[in-house]
This record gives sequence, C-alpha cells and structure tokens, in this order.
Amino acid sequence: MYNWQRDSWPHFEFDTTAIESRIFAFMQKSGELSGKLAALPLVERTEMMIQLMVSEALKTSEIEGEFYSQLDIMSSVRRNLGLATQHKIHNKQSIGLSDMLMDVRNTYNEPLTEVHLKYWHRLLMGSVPGILAGEWRTDEAPMQIVSGSVAQPKVHYEAPPSMRVPKEMEQFISWFNESNITAAPVKAAVAHLYFEAIHPFEDGNGRIGRAIVEKALSQGLQCPLPFSISKAIEANKKAYYHRLQQAEKSLNITDWVTWFVTMLLEAQTYADKMIQFTISKWHFFAIFEHKLNNRQSKVINRMLLEGPDSFHGGMNVRKYVGITGASRATASRDLQELVSMQVFTPVGAGRSARYELVF
Repeated sequence: MYNWQRDSWPHFEFDTTAIESRIFAFMQKSGELSGKLAALPLVERTEMMIQLMVSEALKTSEIEGEFYSQLDIMSSVRRNLGLATQHKIHNKQSIGLSDMLMDVRNTYNEPLTEVHLKYWHRLLMGSVPGILAGEWRTDEAPMQIVSGSVAQPKVHYEAPPSMRVPKEMEQFISWFNESNITAAPVKAAVAHLYFEAIHPFEDGNGRIGRAIVEKALSQGLQCPLPFSISKAIEANKKAYYHRLQQAEKSLNITDWVTWFVTMLLEAQTYADKMIQFTISKWHFFAIFEHKLNNRQSKVINRMLLEGPDSFHGGMNVRKYVGITGASRATASRDLQELVSMQVFTPVGAGRSARYELVF
C-alpha cells in the first residue's frame, strides 16, 4: 500500500526531536554562507552564483540520468543574467532548464500556484517531443516508477490515477502556502516527498520537485538559496531513491525527514568549498593575470571551470594543444613557463607526464 492510499492521506507524521541540532546547524550555516557571499566583490559574487546555478542545473538532471553540456548551461545562465557569452548554445533543453531555475530564484517569495508549476514544466519540457508540457498528466494508464526489462518490469511506485491529480495538486498547493511547519529544511523535505507522491506531470517530476525544495528553503531563509541542493543528492543518488521509495509507503516519514536534512547539510558543505574556491581563484588571478599569455589564461580558466572538483587528470601537452590549438612545441614551452612561475607542478615523466594546478 502506498501513502496516498491510506485513510489519513495526506496527513504526514514525523518527529524532529532527534535532529533539532541539525536543523539549527542548517539555519546557522545558511546565514554564514549568505554573509560570505555578500562579502565577495560584485564580480566574484556573481560568478559564485553562476557556479551554484550551473551545478544545480547539471546535477538535478544527472539524478534523472540526463546529461547536459556545462558550457551550454553556463552560457544560458549568463544570458539570463544579461552577461556576455560567446558560446553558442546547442541544446534547447539547456535553455529551458536554466530559465526554470532562474525563475525559481526570482520568484521565491511569491506563493506557489498551479500557473507557476505548469510554467516551470513548460520551460523544462517544452522542447521534448511527445510530452504534454505545462499540463497535469491525463493518461488513463497507471503512472508507475519501474526498472528492469520490459518483459519483467519491477514496479517501485504507482502514483494516484490521473483523474485525481487536479484535486491532489489543489490540496498540495494549499498545504505549501499555508503550512505551519516553521523549520525550512523540514518543510522542504515534506514538500518534496508530498509532490513526488502525486507525480502530477508526465515527466520531469523529479526536477520540478527539487525546484519546490529550493522554493521552500528560500522562503524560509528569506533569500535566494546560497547553495545547490542537487549536488549532494546526486552524490547519494541510490540512497535518495531508496529513501523516497520507502517513505512513499507510509505516512510516518521521520526517517525521510532525517535523511533529507542531513543531505541539505552536505549541500551546504560543498557550497562552502565553492565560496572558498572562488576567493582563491580571485586571489590567483590578482597575482598572475598579467603574467599569463592568452593561451595559458584560456587553459587555466578551463581547468578552473570544474570548480573544487578540479580538472580530471591534470593538464598535459595533448590536452593543452586541444584547448588552445597551439603546436606541441608551443604547448610544451607554455607549460614549462607555468612550472617556472609555480602555477603548475609536474607529476610523472615521459608519456605519462602531466601538470597539476597549484591552487
């Protein structure tokens, strides 16, 4: 039996006594992150927010097994902010995803409405063929979450029938806007589970559900969210789906709320690393910007594009040539100059030689 089939649906029960310290830590860390962001110079603060939004866009999609170009997403976010970008966006879905996340941030303090949810879905799924974008699902066939082969599918969850969706969503929206849950991370946890249980759209429910989490948290913090939630969830994707499936069988969701709040703390830890990375990057270019040639600057910016996760495998002559179009001789000379400036440190020798950024 699923939660929506129980007599007391949608009245969830949970006890947060054991995690009061985590809830307090979340609120305290949120204030610290907002303060650190506010202390950054405008250019670096804007860059930091771009990095957080790009991370959210990429990771909320990767959770669903969809992968987008980081450059496409970054260019779309920059376009939304009115900033220059030379990269031509190749994937229309990247634009829609970025537009949706930007709208979530810009309208966080507004009440949640059916119109807004459908608008987000239209932005997200409008360019996907065969999807009823911007409307509740209407298919009479069961909405099931399945895995395995077509011949032997394993049903993990079955959502309420489509005919119930309009009424269920009316109740959900009213609950979201009128809920007396004062702890933002707890409300976000309940809201996410509640929305995913209804599964009101043909597709894209996970990404819309995580956008609702961001809205709930931003309203509770009274500012746009200073971190990406999906980075931590994607890193624990198996546990995320397992916890969701377990929680969708009961109206007692204490375990789910506990796990979700813990994930939010992990997300904050990563954001803290991102902010420190941005500050280090700022100091780095303040020292070396006028000492680097255009090729070296391009390569280093490409390496730093990955954020705190760093550039996979370090830099070598082949990668340098690929990024800059320079000859191997020029690439080798540039790399040696970077070592001399103590920007790069060499690792290995011969064909396996590579260079790590000293950062």
